[in-house]
Amino acid sequence: MSIRILIADDHGVIRGGLRAILEDEPGFEVIGEANDGEEALHLVSELRPDIVLLDIAMPGIDGIECTRRLTMMYPQIHVLILTVYEDESLLREAIRAGASGYVIKRAAEEELIAGIQAVSRGDMYIHPAITRLLLKDLTPTINSQRDVLETLTSRELEVMRYIVRGYTNRQIAESLFISVRTVEGHRANLFGKLGLKNRVELVEFAEKYGLKE
Repeated sequence: MSIRILIADDHGVIRGGLRAILEDEPGFEVIGEANDGEEALHLVSELRPDIVLLDIAMPGIDGIECTRRLTMMYPQIHVLILTVYEDESLLREAIRAGASGYVIKRAAEEELIAGIQAVSRGDMYIHPAITRLLLKDLTPTINSQRDVLETLTSRELEVMRYIVRGYTNRQIAESLFISVRTVEGHRANLFGKLGLKNRVELVEFAEKYGLKE
């Protein structure tokens, strides 16, 4: 069954680009587009999507208020914020309003796909750049990579071990029976949380903490 998505953004070019990306992904179906928060609320009541991909800065009802109303009226629908703002205070507002995820517009396509897949499963997805800010702000006792290691999910740890062993994204996907895009999303989260830039740094990290098999 396809994941039914409603896009809400006041820029038509952005909506068109998002639609093109999402409709090219198997299992995704874009069922509507909204130009502002008010139209998004109307279309959700009419179309009942699984996920609303929602911009924050829209005229009239902004993304935060729209999220609050959507999650109150339709708790079964997941809201994924897509914004240019790399701001942990806005992230907190969005989460308090009921958002299931927060993706930055400059993110690679695979991160957007991974975010949609995550929230559709009932998980929360936060762009790695914002995750680093949030961890720094909310957990001041975290002062080493070992502590950050505890924030990794079991799947991210699995992906890390395969990366360290030299597996490609496709090989990891085949080994774990998941899509390449999902692997790319886990990989992005992994490197973002650990503050690492490449596989060499990850191998050094794994050796340092006895994670290399």
